[in-house]
Amino acid sequence: MTGEIAEATPKATKRVFFGAYTTWSGGAQGVGIGTYDPANGQLKSTGVIKGVVNPSWVEESRDGRFLYAVNETSDGGVTAINAQTLKVINKQVTGGADPCHLAIDPSGRFLVTADYSSGSLSVFPIRPDGGLGARTHLVKHKGSGPDPDRQKGPHAHQVVFDPHGKHLLAVDLGADAVFSYTLSAQGKLTLVNTAKLKPGAGPRHLAFHPNGKTAYIANELDSTIVVSAYDNGKLTPGQVLKTAPAGGVRNYPAEVLVSQDGRFVYLSNRGHDSVAVFAVDGAGLKLVETTPTGGKFPRHITLDPSGRFLFAANQNSNLVTSFSVDRATGRLTPAGTPLSTPIPVCVQPTRLG
Repeated sequence: MTGEIAEATPKATKRVFFGAYTTWSGGAQGVGIGTYDPANGQLKSTGVIKGVVNPSWVEESRDGRFLYAVNETSDGGVTAINAQTLKVINKQVTGGADPCHLAIDPSGRFLVTADYSSGSLSVFPIRPDGGLGARTHLVKHKGSGPDPDRQKGPHAHQVVFDPHGKHLLAVDLGADAVFSYTLSAQGKLTLVNTAKLKPGAGPRHLAFHPNGKTAYIANELDSTIVVSAYDNGKLTPGQVLKTAPAGGVRNYPAEVLVSQDGRFVYLSNRGHDSVAVFAVDGAGLKLVETTPTGGKFPRHITLDPSGRFLFAANQNSNLVTSFSVDRATGRLTPAGTPLSTPIPVCVQPTRLG
């Protein structure tokens, strides 16, 4: 014996990336890098991928080898990153203004951005090295709504492929609509259906139930969630529920997600600063609770791959908070110490750790 005390084997942690704004006062330096403890949900900041401008949405490739970040600027772009080396591969200009969301098609061959200010979608081929090729298509939405400040024209806010991988849905806040497209092998989008929401609703994001037959739409401007039937690219809006109690500050729903088992739906309330928890009740939803996020303006929430923890990116208080998820009831309980990080607007745990 040498008298030395062996260091305890550290617990395995999982990696997480943080989207943020870099051009705002007190902003980040790029895409944040961190870890979380899968035993208790504790988050930790470990570094930053510098030089990526306004990465307000980040998403990894399906095999976990690459990371993609929108560049939310007036001359919008999208950046490809090697997730192993954490080095930027390349960047492409979207041709649209202020891209705020992206989706990768199920084949892994194409990436699509939602360009908010221009109300457009941009399509790029993904190269074998993870980089992005030249844009193959740019589609501009049409439409407007009654809100004079937010709906003078179209504002594409989210793009998501349905669970069948057959259609791309684009949620447009300015047009009060969700547009459904097919994507060709040549990277071209073809419009197949338009679902109209209540005028002034301001649809922002949607999430699919695992059965692929229902989608839940978060409406930013009238603080509602809409349960919609879904079939082959067509959404049929149905039940409408408020996402926060009436009165008090104005509330702006942001993210919506569904638990892996399809039993619960979670929605972030900016203004009320809470997560609304809904139980799936037959073809509809039933409110379980609204849980304070412990921060201000929770723009993005997500579940970790295990479904045991929910993370909330509180944009206006520079905090990402963690919650334990009761898998039986859907209820949330604060976990760990909140992580301080500049202007967090997206938090993405990696699939492969």
